[in-house]
Amino acid sequence: MTKQEFMDDIRVGIPEELPAPREYDETINHAPKRKDILTPEEKKLALRNALRYFPKKFHATLAPEFAEELKKYGRIYMYRFRPTYDMYARPIDEYPHKSEQAAAIMLMIQNNLDPKVAQHPHELITYGGNGSVFMNWAQYRLVMKYLSEMTDEQTLVMYSGHPLGLFPSHKNAPRVVVTNGMVIPNYSKPDDWERDNALGVSQYGQMTAGSYMYIGPQGIVHGTTITVLNAARKHMTADQKDIHGMLFVSSGLGGMSGAQPKAGNIAGVVSVVAEINPLAAEKRYKQGWVDELHTNLDELIPAVRKAVAEKKTVSMAYVGNVVDLWERLAAEDIHVNLGSDQTSLHNPWAGGYYPVGMSVEESQKMMAEDPAEFKKRVQASLRRQVAAINKLTAKGMYFFDYGNAFLLESSRAGADILKEDGKFRYPSYVQDIMGPMFFDYGFGPFRWVCTSGDPKDLEMTDKIAAEVLEEIREHATPDIIGQLEDNIHWIKEAGKNKLVVGSQARILYADAEGRTKIALAFNEAVKSGKISRPVVLGRDHHDVSGTDSPFRETSNIYDGSQFCADMAVQNVIGDSFRGATWVSIHNGGGVGWGEVVNGGFGMVVDGSEDSERHIREMLFWDVNNGITRRSWARNKGSMDAIKREMERTPNFKVTLPNLVEDDIINDACRAF
Repeated sequence: MTKQEFMDDIRVGIPEELPAPREYDETINHAPKRKDILTPEEKKLALRNALRYFPKKFHATLAPEFAEELKKYGRIYMYRFRPTYDMYARPIDEYPHKSEQAAAIMLMIQNNLDPKVAQHPHELITYGGNGSVFMNWAQYRLVMKYLSEMTDEQTLVMYSGHPLGLFPSHKNAPRVVVTNGMVIPNYSKPDDWERDNALGVSQYGQMTAGSYMYIGPQGIVHGTTITVLNAARKHMTADQKDIHGMLFVSSGLGGMSGAQPKAGNIAGVVSVVAEINPLAAEKRYKQGWVDELHTNLDELIPAVRKAVAEKKTVSMAYVGNVVDLWERLAAEDIHVNLGSDQTSLHNPWAGGYYPVGMSVEESQKMMAEDPAEFKKRVQASLRRQVAAINKLTAKGMYFFDYGNAFLLESSRAGADILKEDGKFRYPSYVQDIMGPMFFDYGFGPFRWVCTSGDPKDLEMTDKIAAEVLEEIREHATPDIIGQLEDNIHWIKEAGKNKLVVGSQARILYADAEGRTKIALAFNEAVKSGKISRPVVLGRDHHDVSGTDSPFRETSNIYDGSQFCADMAVQNVIGDSFRGATWVSIHNGGGVGWGEVVNGGFGMVVDGSEDSERHIREMLFWDVNNGITRRSWARNKGSMDAIKREMERTPNFKVTLPNLVEDDIINDACRAF
């Protein structure tokens, strides 16, 4: 397909003539069949909902076809309308557009659906088993058409993948406003998602899937590297000089979890990651993200012993069930230093976790045909997994929940995961590492994409970011020196580590000062021509201010407000009128539907004065909103950080907490 043919196809939207049916590609990693949850009347409604995207002349042909999809897959994906062109992030000038900002969003959408990036690309799922960009291919086609037509005086409104339409606005308004899964709270349980999604009325956007900000596994490589590095440092023994030879064990290579072996290599440890799906494991191996594939535990265990003894830096994938791996490690009395889990337990009954003793195919059949029995099998597996983990932690392993609802779902399964006081045996990584060391000081996952698609532009942004952070380090206070040094090392080594999958993107952890100064330097470089085309700024929703999640991002909030979602909602509202190019707010993400509210943004930096103003205004708010909330929760690092920011910014004033002595509280409570 030529560039012009591609542009013409985008502009068409829903084609005037029915395209030929597409063959079901067995070489692609497909989403599992979903639960048959709709009543007969609701199935009619699902068909009616799907057909409203198409003119009447197509209805007689499409109705039985969509009914078959619903029966066979539990969803209506509209495979016939999947484009015939290759799906990847093209250079920005190859998109038909009237608004350059809209073209940048088109690039980001296509990156999220790139088969090299997406977990289930033909089902429009980017990661996490159900993290969707859209619910069907009609939505994709309409959105791309709208973006090709829109001007800088319009805003596209998105309801859970559905384009409501283009509305008049102004150039400083967001070009796109996204909501995903924003259902009434009492209707936010897993089966509610299954029903709403099957009806085609709501979707699970995860975090950066439904907000068009996923940059492949690189995004979580950085966070996992930082987490593993600091976990290892905290748990080194007195006779250890460094972390080489430490053993890190986890699970999951399918979506974001595919970052774990690469992160282990960058940190310098021996890592073993279990993955039940051979296609996912093979994909990561071919991409160079894991060094070795092992299908037999009898071969794997000696290889692990040898690597640890030699203090090698190596990553191994066990193609099999994680329960088998944990139980074998416990039985062999292998000393595991660090343990975690990245199965998609936010989605345990629909492909996020596979029971021990069952193949992928057997599991997918049972989850669709006998969901009650499948749930029993999953929970039995969790009980066995926790029992093995407990044996290893009793011998010195440090285990942490990596934000995938492992502790939560294990407790619901009746596993031995709770202490006598009812709290979890093990911490969330945010409680022990990410919260007190990073989020409380405003450090979080700042990312960018070079819209030219030119690796030389990405190389230039790496150089600029390193120079900015080195300059900040010169005057930094001791409590953030370590964070800066780790990120300077990361960005200087990023090119060598070959982290790019999909768009020319990069990530590092920076605070408000760092993000703002890096972004301003990018803007100046675009203006001067040092960077050839605009840069898209963004972040993971897993950040200082972006997410209210009591079992992950806000798990180190101890004033009782960890179940409140004011911060995430306020953040998106504030970003929207301070210069974001697009904003999104989601129900669910990471730990599951109904368990979290999270939001994000994208900002196109084009070298203009408008971009400079937007950077200064929006990035300041986007970080300091969260630090202020954490400060009010009496988190010491945040109290110190927000005081420094008020000294730096004269018109910034926040409410600080007054700390009360424990004795006064205890004396007063004797009356109860």
